[in-house]
Amino acid sequence: MDGYFVENLTIGPAVVKSIRPITKRIFDVHLMVQEPGIWVDKFSEAGADIITFHLEASRDPIDILKHTHSLRCKAGIAINPGTSIDLVEPFLTKIDLLLLMTVNPGFGGQRFIKGTLPKIRKAREMIDSCHHPIFLEVDGGVDLKTAHWLKDAGVDVLVSGSTIFKSKNYEDIIEKLRKA
Repeated sequence: MDGYFVENLTIGPAVVKSIRPITKRIFDVHLMVQEPGIWVDKFSEAGADIITFHLEASRDPIDILKHTHSLRCKAGIAINPGTSIDLVEPFLTKIDLLLLMTVNPGFGGQRFIKGTLPKIRKAREMIDSCHHPIFLEVDGGVDLKTAHWLKDAGVDVLVSGSTIFKSKNYEDIIEKLRKA
């Protein structure tokens, strides 16, 4: 988050670079920034495996996708709750991940927008129809209740922040989310 596309500021490439040596886990970077193209090299060099940017913030999505892939990173597109899912259709064969926000981006702890479920189902249908391997990821308001809805709607990857960090036992809540 850059303080422009969304009000908040968060983790930058220096943090990714500092923790990359201690784990081989996938680093899935979600750029909530006004100029995503200028951050792709920095996060790739820091050790990102997947770089996702907001369609609403990009002037040339194809260029960003090609550049991300040229750096041997997987590339994703994210859209906000108010953005039509139809806008991602031209990019489906060029992405590895589609991230649907189920809250308005920028601040943790928001409630899941239930009205995004039809969009999620449509995204799953679009992905399945294009016959190109794409992970469907959802971020926002993911808890034990919404995780069931999301898995039923065809989501592959759940991003959960507040539910995990407010828990007294991270391992327990993560395991419960996985089983949801």
